[in-house]
Amino acid sequence: MHKIINSLLETDLYKFSMGQAIYHHFPGYETTWSFKCRNKDVVFTKEMVDEIKNQIKMYCELRFKEEELEYLSSIQWFKKSYVDFLRLWHPRYEDFTFGTDSPCGLTIETNGTWLNTSMYEIPTLAIVNEVYFRMKYDYDKLLLSFKERLEDKVNKLVSGEYNIGAFSEFGIRRRLSADAQELAIKELMKANFKASTFVGTSNVYLAKKLNTKPVGTMAHEWIMCVGQGNHKHNPAYSNWYALDAWVKEYGVLNGTALTDTITTDCFLRDFKLTYATLFSGVRHDSGSPFEWGDKMIAHYESLGIDPKSKTLLFSDSLDFKKADEINSYFKDKVKVAFGIGTYIANDTDVDALNIVMKTTACNGMDVAKISDVEGKGMCKNPDYVHYLRRTIAWRMEH
Repeated sequence: MHKIINSLLETDLYKFSMGQAIYHHFPGYETTWSFKCRNKDVVFTKEMVDEIKNQIKMYCELRFKEEELEYLSSIQWFKKSYVDFLRLWHPRYEDFTFGTDSPCGLTIETNGTWLNTSMYEIPTLAIVNEVYFRMKYDYDKLLLSFKERLEDKVNKLVSGEYNIGAFSEFGIRRRLSADAQELAIKELMKANFKASTFVGTSNVYLAKKLNTKPVGTMAHEWIMCVGQGNHKHNPAYSNWYALDAWVKEYGVLNGTALTDTITTDCFLRDFKLTYATLFSGVRHDSGSPFEWGDKMIAHYESLGIDPKSKTLLFSDSLDFKKADEINSYFKDKVKVAFGIGTYIANDTDVDALNIVMKTTACNGMDVAKISDVEGKGMCKNPDYVHYLRRTIAWRMEH
């Protein structure tokens, strides 16, 4: 197969944003990341596993080009010290461990410094996706169905059947292929929508190539590792530690907080006036978007902050129909934006893969996510999950 990842910019913007904060505040942290396929009927053949290994080897041979670093430097919140670090940085194949001992026939684990392992997640998932769909199916037929569905959904925004306001493409980790993602972004960029606005993509490489805006927030790994990777921390205060470190790095820049790492209710205990003022908005990634949005609006109002000055970013398994419903409900109450991934980047005649790569340990300690719904977490140690739930419950009750 052709090389899937062609640039070290080919990842989500938030990987660089978190990477800079890691470099300046937590350069010695070490993490373990584990791959998981949530689909019950998916099997990776030996040939697929061999190709995935080959693609990751080619990815590890990449280096940043000066023009790519200049592009990162043009983004307001990136500092020269971090860009200089990236000039020396490159992926290490030695950080990867592969196996076949799982129901899906593929295991991938990465171990090393958080600075390194954080950067591997998105390219690895993009590689696994494209290898699987190209080797499992007739790719040309899949791409044809992708194009037909893309045309239909774009037309529904153009006609005004769906009005979703500001939205971005977040699909690199679950995309059908690099070509499909680029095609989708091009079509969205050139379309003339009635009441929707395409803002940009989380894929920094394509943002640069296509001259659109790179967009992104923070990820669960930030709260998990900052809050749970220090032996001295009470993990029920993970959000406070993570928000504090983020503000130290960025001040009022790059400020969209993720709420559901250890439940939104616990997050709100720490999202008081200072942070609620400094952060421009919050991101939804689990649970009912309507209940969550109402809760956030009420929280802003309780602090004396006008909700219309803040942005609610929705990013949980969205399609245009669901985004239209959310936008219609909230549009006069608060600023609304959407990050839409699989529905834009991998909508074909066959089901998309539900694959993830999550942090499972930091500094030798288990870490876990307790989101607003069951089934989105991933931890190797059930005892740690039980302990984390107990610390959260104790804090909420006392």
